[in-house]
Order: sequence, then structure tokens, then C-alpha cells
Amino acid sequence: MRFSKKQFLRSIKKHWKTTLLWIGGGFFALAGIFLLWASTLQLPDLSSLENRVVEQSVNIYDRTGTVLLYDLNNDTRRTVVPLSQISPNIQDATIAIEDATFYENSGIRPTSIIRAFLADVLHGGSVQGGSTLTQQVVKETILSNDKSITRKLKEWVLALKLTRSLSKDQILEIYLNQSPYGGNIYGVEQASETFFNTHASDVDLAQAAYLAAVLPAPTYYSPYGNHRSDLDARKNLVLQKMFAYGYITQEQLTVAQSEQVVFQPLQTTSILAPHFVFYVQQYLENKYGIDVLQHGGWKVITTLNADMQTQAQAIVQKWALSNAKTFNASNAGLVALDPNTGQILAMVGSRNYFDTTIDGNYNVTLASRQPGSSFKPFAYAEAFIKGYTPDTVVFDVPTQFSTNCAANDFTPGQPNCYSPTNYDNKFRGPMTLRDALAQSINVPSVKVLYLAGISDTLTLAKSMGVETLGDPGQYGLTLVLGGGEVTLLDMVGAYDTFATNGTHYAPIAVLKVEDQNGNAIEDNTQVEGTPILQNSIAESINNILSDAVARAPLGENGFLSFPGHDVAVKTGTTNNYRDAWTIGYTPNLVVGVWAGNNDNSPMVKKVSGFIVGPMWHEFMDYAINTLPNVSFVRNDTATTTGLKPILQGDWQIPGADGYLHEILYWVNKNNPNGPPLTNPSSDPEFRLWDPPVVQWGIQNGFNGPQGVPTTSPIGAPPV
Repeated sequence: MRFSKKQFLRSIKKHWKTTLLWIGGGFFALAGIFLLWASTLQLPDLSSLENRVVEQSVNIYDRTGTVLLYDLNNDTRRTVVPLSQISPNIQDATIAIEDATFYENSGIRPTSIIRAFLADVLHGGSVQGGSTLTQQVVKETILSNDKSITRKLKEWVLALKLTRSLSKDQILEIYLNQSPYGGNIYGVEQASETFFNTHASDVDLAQAAYLAAVLPAPTYYSPYGNHRSDLDARKNLVLQKMFAYGYITQEQLTVAQSEQVVFQPLQTTSILAPHFVFYVQQYLENKYGIDVLQHGGWKVITTLNADMQTQAQAIVQKWALSNAKTFNASNAGLVALDPNTGQILAMVGSRNYFDTTIDGNYNVTLASRQPGSSFKPFAYAEAFIKGYTPDTVVFDVPTQFSTNCAANDFTPGQPNCYSPTNYDNKFRGPMTLRDALAQSINVPSVKVLYLAGISDTLTLAKSMGVETLGDPGQYGLTLVLGGGEVTLLDMVGAYDTFATNGTHYAPIAVLKVEDQNGNAIEDNTQVEGTPILQNSIAESINNILSDAVARAPLGENGFLSFPGHDVAVKTGTTNNYRDAWTIGYTPNLVVGVWAGNNDNSPMVKKVSGFIVGPMWHEFMDYAINTLPNVSFVRNDTATTTGLKPILQGDWQIPGADGYLHEILYWVNKNNPNGPPLTNPSSDPEFRLWDPPVVQWGIQNGFNGPQGVPTTSPIGAPPV
């Protein structure tokens, strides 16, 4: 017999006393079971807690699983000191940010437990958050690392018991002596000596705030990593908390916030590929939590090719030191990956991780820098998607692009105007998109970005893996010349889409993770790519960037060509000469190199091919000779038949007035293969682009109604 909801509620109301008794009885039964279970939980010998050592270290290997890159807890460094030898600054800073009610609570905070329960359990997640310092001591010294509800219950019960067994000062002493501060650094005394070359007893207020700031995520907030600005911000948060809770005065807050704290160089030598290793460590910490890194006992097999990495480190160091003398470019970075899997084969984040003169521990492959002309292929690819072709012609002539300015206004530094020049200050007249991209000519490339559309070009670049770019409203047409900020790792990962004929594989650093029993925790040996570009679009880009004849006028072919190998390559130099790039690829390898200065100071004014070309060439020459020699697919059946003449490369056709005209005279930029235009001036850029082309035609003998010569080749003499 089935009851309706109304009948059920009526029955409950009728028998409410019986129902209440059952609920109450069930509650007390569960409470009794919990109390009985809780009474069986025993604390270990408390005297051993302070001397507990890190066990079950996580080991990181190369792709073969045989070359040990780093034991995360190798040579674990920790010096246990009594609380009396730990500065009150450290104690107060830690309590203020980690557990403000430490001296008042019973070892747990019920409100935090309820909040964590509601946030995690009711939404299907694991129990997390709300931990007091006492709970953290229990978690790090007594319990296993799983995040189950049962484990959390044990943590609460044992935290209550620990509070009754030890004084608050004893618990704080254990906490500060066993907390991880990054890498193999455990305990506040060792952290103070490593970071500041001083004892924990002598740490000042600002230094103490940094020590407390590191605690929740020692890898991410490491002063030796790439997130120093975030560490600085969290240090200031610690100080603000200390002020709010009455530990320091307003004057102390102001002084400590403005103090410039100097960190000592990190002394770590038993590590191969340090930038890559710490990149992997950050990945593991983000995904699995810091507990696992301390005690997991896992074996991590990475994607790194140890031989390529060794070569890359030596080559980057050699050329970066040379560039420092020749080009005022003190640092460099390199990334190599397999485009068919996204696996990172080599990562060099500086000329030397341990070189303090350049902040060598900073990983420049993850730093946001302007890409210069290495961004251009995204705009050209989007233009090809729109229907433009490699044979399409635009004019490389002085051009004003800002609709706020007159078409003939090329005055340098004019406010709100934009009329870029080329790297050699020359203009070449009509150019195919093939030649314009291969030779990295700026004015045609800005026109291509306009034709392709800023928003659509950004969308394409992001879909190919360039994740640091903002919204279209942040950029203008300077984007194609490197106006945004990107990372070397993202750019190399994006170029893999070209190398695979259109499929993107996101960069990965970890192949497999196994627990201490050999069970797989994570397996990335088989990954799926994401189709981004049609084959024909990628083939067009590959064809252009591997065309040594087309890029010959650059004069860089000696650095960029490999006889007998099919290699595509693009260079990039920012207008202010702060960044120099070379990114090149084959169907089975992508290699990108950056050179410059960590402090963003300018280099000598040379194009990137001469600054980073030799470095890139030496590594590429080594790497491609360790891999099968594979050529790009070339679609020889592609045709421009039936397209408008300007899209086929025929620029010598006059308009109705007998004059030469720019492409906007002939096509609707959003639909180049659509119907002929009846009113070209409806495009706001037409009035800016067309007059210089008409003028170029007159100056070079294409003088309107008198007729258009048929003998002048593309690439007529510069104006």
C-alpha cells in the first residue's frame, strides 16, 4: 500500500510522540557509538611528536623512470628548538593568520567544522578547511593523509585529547618545529636560517610575517618561486591581521610593510632540472595537497627527456652568458615539447637556477612577457579561416590606423595616433600574406589583424592554449606586434597546434604517479587532443613558416634553417627590445627560446634572430637529430581559382577611377569571398588605408587613368 505525501504527514502528526522518541533514541544511540569509538582512539607517545621525521618521500623521475630528478625530502633540514628560542614575532604572526583563537579554543573550532561540513559534504566534496593549529599538529604527526570523513572525525577527537594532554605552548612549539616551509625545509629555525641567515630567535617583524605567509602553500608561496608578488601580498595580510588582533601597533605595521626583506640564495644542489622539478611539485601540490608531498611515498614519472634537458641547460647557460656581454641580455629560457602529446621534454627557466645575480631561481618560461612578432601566426591563421589566402596582397606603405587621426598624419609620438614602422624602417609596397608573415613585416600584419578581427584572433589564440591574454577591449591593433602578455610555455604549447596540422595538446609534465605499492594514482600516457584548426589552415601556416626562400630577406636563415629537415620557425622582438623570441617546430618537436632581462630592462637593438637564433639553432640541431626526420604535410591541390583577383595575388588591377587601391576597396573584411562592395568607405579604416596606396601607385608609375603597367613585380622599390 502506497501513502501519499499528505497521508504521510498526517500520520507523523498523529504519532508525533512516537516519532520524536525514535529520533531521540537514534540520536543517543549514534552518540553513544561515537563516544565509544572516540574513547578507543589513543594518542601516541607525546614525547616523540617533537622528534617525528618526514617519512615516505615523494621521488620525481624522468620519462624513463630511472633517472632520479629530485627526492622532495632528500636531505631534509630541520633543527628543533624550544619555544623560548622562537621569536614572539613568529609566534604572533603564525597565530594571527592560522588560528586567531588558538589560546582560547579547545583544539577545534565548532563553527569552522560546521562551515567545512556544509561547504564540502553537502556539496559532494571531501571534508577540508577549518583546521586549528592543534588539528594541524594531529594531521601532520599522527594521522594518515586521506581526506575521508572518518579521518576528519579522528582529527577532531585527537585534537581535543591533545589539548587536554599538552599546554598550548607545547602544541605551538611542536607546530613551529614540524611545519613545512618549502622543499626540504622543515621547522621555523631551519626556515629562518635558510631564508634570512638568522636564528628564529632573531627574526624581525617583517621576516616573521613572511614565514607565516608561506605556511598554507609552501611551494606556491616560496620566495624562490614565481609568485613573489603573491607572497608579498600575503605577508602584508599577516601584518594586517596582527594589527587587527592587537599584536602590533600602527607604527610597527607601517614600518614592517615597507621593509625590503632580502632572502638568501637557496642552497640546493642535489637536483636535476630544478625549474622543471619545482613546476611538477607545484602541480602535485595543487592537485593532491601538501600532505601527500610530505608523506605520500609516491613515484612520479615525468615527461622530461633527461638527455635533452642536459643539453638545453648547457646551451642556454652558454649563450645567455654570451648575450649578456654582446646584447645586454642577461637571461634566457627554453621549452621543448612533443606536439603530438603535449609532453614537456625540456624546461630551462634561466641560465642557472643557482645564479643569484639574475634571480636564477625565477622560472622565466612561466613569466608573462610580450611576445613581439611571434604572436603574428595567430592573426594570419584567423585571416585564413575568414577566407583570405597566402597569396592575398596588402600594401606595406606608411599607414595611419587610428580613426582619431588624419590619413597622412605620421608624426612620431602623436597622441591617440598609431602608424607603426617596420624593423628596418623600410616599406615594400604590395606584399602577399606569405611574404609578409615569413619576413615578419609589421604594417601588413597590423592590416591582417584588422581583417581577421581582434576578438576572433584572441579567441583562436586562447583556444590554442595562450591562457594569459585578457578581453578584446584591453587591446588594439598593436596586439599582432606583441601587445599582450604571454608565457613561453603557453606559446610553445600553442604552436603545437600548427605542428600537428590543427590539433592542440595542452602541455603536461607528469606521465604517471604511482603509490608506494605501485598502484596508479594518475596516468597521462594516453591523452586526447582538441581539434582547433582545419588541416588546410595549419598547412598554410606551416608552409609559410618553413619557407626559407620567403624569409630570406630577413637575413636570418643561417640561424633558422636546417638542410635536410623540414622546420618552421617564427621570431619575435618587442618594439622596446625587452623580449626576444624564437619558436620553431617540426611535426614531432616544438622548441621555444626567450632572451632578455628579468628586470625588464632593454637589450641592444637587434632583431631576435641574432639574439636568440644561435641558441635556438644549437638546441634544435641537437634535438631533431635524435628524432625521426618527418616533413610537413603539404596540400598541393589548393587553388585560388574563382576568388577575387586581390585574393589571388593580382594587385595591378585599377579601380573604377583608374587608380590602384588597397584591399578594403575590393572586399568586405568580414566576408572577403562575398559580393563586391558598393561602398568601400563604409569601412572606417578605408579612408586611412587607401590614400597611401593611391599615392604609392602614382609615385611608382601606376598613375591612374593613364593605365596600369603590367611589368612591375610584387615587392616594388621602397617608397
